[in-house]
Amino acid sequence: MTTFTPADENAVAENPPMPVDRTLARVEADLAAGELALACRRLEGLVTSFPERLDLREQLAEVCRRRGDRVQAGRWSYLAERRDPAEVAAFERSARRPVRRMRALAWVTDPETAATAVARERLTELRDRARRRNRDPGVTYEQLRTAVSPPTDRPTLARRAVVAAAVALLCLAAALSLVGVLAGVWIVLSGIL
Repeated sequence: MTTFTPADENAVAENPPMPVDRTLARVEADLAAGELALACRRLEGLVTSFPERLDLREQLAEVCRRRGDRVQAGRWSYLAERRDPAEVAAFERSARRPVRRMRALAWVTDPETAATAVARERLTELRDRARRRNRDPGVTYEQLRTAVSPPTDRPTLARRAVVAAAVALLCLAAALSLVGVLAGVWIVLSGIL
């Protein structure tokens, strides 16, 4: 639970959060001006603040689509009634594990709170898949909201460095072995001639 100091309360009073309708008006202005990245950031902020608003997710998916980002379009249209299967497949390839997909969707409550039956079904199916894969019947969207770090399907920089060092050592060992064999052959041939 966040506690506010008097200074924080003053900051909130001086800079109240922008209402959704004003932010959406700015998004429309951004889109009209061709500022797709700015419109995307504004919509991401709205989805973060109002994760249960499926209409905001669909608007964000549309902006991502216009930007040519199939992965993010698939991510934000994942709960939509109508979605592009190729975009959803791109999102699922980028977040292979069900738990990673759950985190990426940024849903923060029980799937039953979703506004549509389709969204409830998809959220529940994904949660159940994560529970089966992790052999953990307690996996919930609420739990993932507070997790420290998301799982990754990609090797970390440290893991890549270790692999690169191991490959370099193997190459060095192979080169030294080859030099030793060639030196032995040279000695044998020198003795014969």
